[in-house]
Amino acid sequence: MTPQEKATTEPKRIIFEHEREMPPMVVSLGTVLFNKTGTWRYLRPIYEEKMSPCNNACPAGTNIQGFIHLIRERKFVEAWRLIKETNPLPGVCGRVCPHPCELECNRRKYDEAISIHALERLAADSAFNEEASEELRLPRRKERIAIVGSGPAGLSCAYFLAKEGYQVTVFEALSAVGGMLRVGIPKYRLPREVLDKEIANIEALGVSFKTNSKIQDIRELKDYDAVVVAIGAQKSRRLNIPGEDVAGVISGMEFLKEVNLDGKTQIGKNVIIIGGGNTAIDAARSALRLGAKSTLIYRRSREEMPAIEEEVEAASKEGVEIIYLASPTKIIAQAGRVSEVEFVKMRLGEPDETGRKRPIPIEGSEFTRQADTVIAALGEEADLSLLPKGLELSESGVNFDGMQVFGGGDVVTLAGRVVDAIASGRRTANAIVRYFQGGEPESKPVKKLVSFENINTAYFPHQAAVKPSELPLAERISSFAEINLSISVEDGVREAERCFSCGVCRQCDNCLNFCPEVAVSRRNSTYEINYDYCKGCGICATECPGNVISLVEEGR
Repeated sequence: MTPQEKATTEPKRIIFEHEREMPPMVVSLGTVLFNKTGTWRYLRPIYEEKMSPCNNACPAGTNIQGFIHLIRERKFVEAWRLIKETNPLPGVCGRVCPHPCELECNRRKYDEAISIHALERLAADSAFNEEASEELRLPRRKERIAIVGSGPAGLSCAYFLAKEGYQVTVFEALSAVGGMLRVGIPKYRLPREVLDKEIANIEALGVSFKTNSKIQDIRELKDYDAVVVAIGAQKSRRLNIPGEDVAGVISGMEFLKEVNLDGKTQIGKNVIIIGGGNTAIDAARSALRLGAKSTLIYRRSREEMPAIEEEVEAASKEGVEIIYLASPTKIIAQAGRVSEVEFVKMRLGEPDETGRKRPIPIEGSEFTRQADTVIAALGEEADLSLLPKGLELSESGVNFDGMQVFGGGDVVTLAGRVVDAIASGRRTANAIVRYFQGGEPESKPVKKLVSFENINTAYFPHQAAVKPSELPLAERISSFAEINLSISVEDGVREAERCFSCGVCRQCDNCLNFCPEVAVSRRNSTYEINYDYCKGCGICATECPGNVISLVEEGR
């Protein structure tokens, strides 16, 4: 470099000849770029996207933080499309999912969890009239795939296979598509127009549905290139007590099928429901709506009850009588039909193999209750009579007698929740794609999980969550109209603004504004750090609301 070039590139030195020439305050009149403070640094700030607890807790792997961010920007259809990248039934899940994501929400430790289920429903309802045929899908392939069962697992599997271009046919034994979504969940929780719309979206991708088509043996489908068994768990467990085969004793699934398909059933004035799961609660609330006195009896305490807590509270509020710590011992009949049920009171002992306290009968505590109908809802299991002996199902598939057979949903996982079945259906679809196209199972990079302690709550005022309104009590118990109502657009945006966006940049400019060395710059929606001048003070990391900036030791 010549002396002339050096003179033009080096910072000009400022020399004051007199005190009068000095500024009235401490301020730089010339550049300070010659002072590369990056040489002081031993900690390096980096932008590092992390895992939010809600995303981590979602069985379907939905980008919850992502779709909430889109709602915050009033991009409702885009939010719906983002959900559908992992879940083809957002309108269903926004209503019936027990939302484990909300239990893990960091905001829950600050005031109240984000109403994630209400926001998912808002996104789905806002896109209700969108055309599913516009969804991106690959060109049609030659492979033909049969799916047995049109419940959440079968629908999910069909959706993701259709998007890959495969020819998919779904066989359903009942007269309508939807499986347990249609016959197991009452209309007051899941309106049929919502279910029908989301099934139509899947059908628009080229999926063929065949109803009234019960498959007795999967070898009937040997002409297909792959077969998926996704029949769910519909076989009710028995009471195993004297008298349970008399008239008037029915299973929970049998009762719900009659109500949800036919709209009515003869149950009399006094109905006793035995069990503590979601099927038992749905049956009890449905019986109430049919005009019966509905009594639910569970052998353990409320704490051990497996049903969704909100549903138990709603049942009690509506007038279902719930008796805990009692178990049936026999059914008493008159003229061949149930008239009474004998119970024995229970106490709780040590935990059993399920981890719950074991119910133990109390000697001499028997009592009876009148009943016109007894609904046994002790849980369900899969009816695998369509499988040849020796065939065990798995999501990854197995070759049996020249057929490639896969399983999906409750027949494999026994999870019992809609969202788990949807997730299983997607995994099965991915396994089928790998079977035909090769490749390794999808793997996502492991991200650090953001805890509440990592959040800078100074930027989030305390604010109550937006709660969906409900149908008035008098109206709800006299019909099967939907109980929970959708939140408004404005309420949805306000609720989305409460989200911490754990581990994901909110583009708040805090790092840019607080950097004392002006080492942070913004380019469109991303930030860059000039490490020549960043001295590693950590102010940017401290002021980052969502823990996106991490400090790492220099050189590591």
